Amino acid sequence: MTNHPNQFKPKTRIQGISSMATRQVLAELVAGFEAVSNVSVSIESVGGVDAARRVQAGEAFEVVILASDAIDKLIAAGHLQPGSRVDLVRSGVAAAVREGTPVPDLGSEDAVRSAVLAAPSISYSTGPSGVALAQLFERWGIAQQIQSRIVQAPPGVPVASLVARGEVALGFQQLSELLGVAGITVAGPLPPAIQIVTTFSAGIPFRATHADVVRAMLAHMTAPEAAEAKRRQGMEPA
Repeated sequence: MTNHPNQFKPKTRIQGISSMATRQVLAELVAGFEAVSNVSVSIESVGGVDAARRVQAGEAFEVVILASDAIDKLIAAGHLQPGSRVDLVRSGVAAAVREGTPVPDLGSEDAVRSAVLAAPSISYSTGPSGVALAQLFERWGIAQQIQSRIVQAPPGVPVASLVARGEVALGFQQLSELLGVAGITVAGPLPPAIQIVTTFSAGIPFRATHADVVRAMLAHMTAPEAAEAKRRQGMEPA
């Protein structure tokens, strides 16, 4: 991986914000960058909607990591530097049930539709994948039928936690947010025909005071050697 032989000032600090979906993979990638630089990196992970709102409100960050469409909107609105977008990972959606309960078949589009219709309660995130799932239910013609069974996870609250507590029978979220969560069983990813893939990207705010350091960090995060860490966290290199 790209070497950074202490070319940055000691104790340079980078403060960033990201959506929850990338929390684990960023923790691993940040640790790798910190190990080869003098930089201390802290990235706060919150609900994507809240993160975008805080950037729009003018809160100071050195880097912002969100779904690519959200980054594009922040660039268009003048909050992030044009041309600063760097695609980091691609992330797919999976489903989970509470540990110890029957695991539904998700092997085909029809199987997923049947599992949704059979579930007494369903939840998905407020992020891009949740929007796409709602559109899928509309396309299937079941949106009204299941409306009363939808439990909307509040921004920043993992769907997996609702499933683990038994508040939701079938939860859909980025696979990266389901891995390693106690109390749930990952039923599997959505099948290719209906898989929802979100690209998560970074952008640099106009007010960033260490943009050169951020660019070096993003180069480190997109190097070929970073691919293994991304896959370990349920994602693919972008």
